[in-house]
Amino acid sequence: MMGRRAHILLWLALPATVFLAVFFILPLIFVVGDSLSDGGAAFGRVAADPIFWSGLRGSMAIGISAPLFSLVIGYFVSLHMARKSERFRAAMMFVISLPLTFSGLVIAYGFILTFGRAGFVTTLLAGLGADPAVIGGFIFSPLGLGFAYSYYLIPRVVMILLPPLINFDHSQILAAKSMGASGFRAHFDILLPQLVPGFISAFCLTSAVAFGAYGTALALVGTQVNILPLVLYSKIAETGNDLPAASAISVVLMSICILVITVAETVTARKGSRSAKGGKSAQSAMVAG
Repeated sequence: MMGRRAHILLWLALPATVFLAVFFILPLIFVVGDSLSDGGAAFGRVAADPIFWSGLRGSMAIGISAPLFSLVIGYFVSLHMARKSERFRAAMMFVISLPLTFSGLVIAYGFILTFGRAGFVTTLLAGLGADPAVIGGFIFSPLGLGFAYSYYLIPRVVMILLPPLINFDHSQILAAKSMGASGFRAHFDILLPQLVPGFISAFCLTSAVAFGAYGTALALVGTQVNILPLVLYSKIAETGNDLPAASAISVVLMSICILVITVAETVTARKGSRSAKGGKSAQSAMVAG
C-alpha cells in the first residue's frame, strides 16, 4: 500500500520536477558553464572591475534599506488587519496583493507619473510652495528606487506576518497588563519576540527580491543608480558584449539571493522544529498530569 502511494506521489511530483529542471536547473547550468568558458578569467575581470564593486555596494544598500522600510510598514499594516473581521481582511488582501500582478516596468512608470518632475504629487506639493525639482528628483535617486521597491515588497511582508498575528493569543497581552505592564511593554516583550522568525523570513524574502529586481530599476533610474542587475545589463547591452563576465555576475547575484533565502528557510525550519518539540512536551505533561 505504501509503495503504491509513493508511486502515485512520484507521478504527481513529476510535472513540477520537469518544470524546475527545464526552467531553472538547465539555465543555471548553462550560465555557470558560460561563466567558466574562458577558464574562469571572467570572474577575475569582474573582481578587478570597480563598477562591479560599486554595483555590489548599491545592491547591498537597497537590498537592506528597502526591506527594512517595508518590514516596518508591513508590520503595522498586518497588525491593523489582524484586528479586523475575516471579510475585511479578505478584501484588504485582494487590494494589497494587486501590486504583485504588475510588472516592474508598469510600477516604474506609475511612480514617474505620480512622483516624477511633472507627477501628480509633485505638482500638488509645488502648489504648496515646494521645489518641484527637488521633489521630482527624489524618485530617480537611490532612496526613490528603494521607495518604489517597497510598493511590491510590503505585500510580501503582510502575507508572511499576517497569519501569526491572526493566530496570536491576545490573552497573553491582557495577562501582562493585569500584572502592571504598560501596553507598549507588553507588546514589546510578548508579541514581538514571537514574531522574530516571521520578521527574519520576511526580511530575507524581500531582500532577495530587491537584490534581483531589474525592470523597475532600469525604467526608473536607468544608469543613474549603480546596482548589480544594471551592471549585468551593461555587459550584454549594445555597448557591451562580454557574455562570460555577465554570466559571472549572474552567478554572484544568484549566490547572494540563494544565501539570503537559505537563511530564511533555516530560521523557518528551526521554528517548526521547536514548535514540534514544544507540542510534544505539552502532550507529555498532559499525559503525566
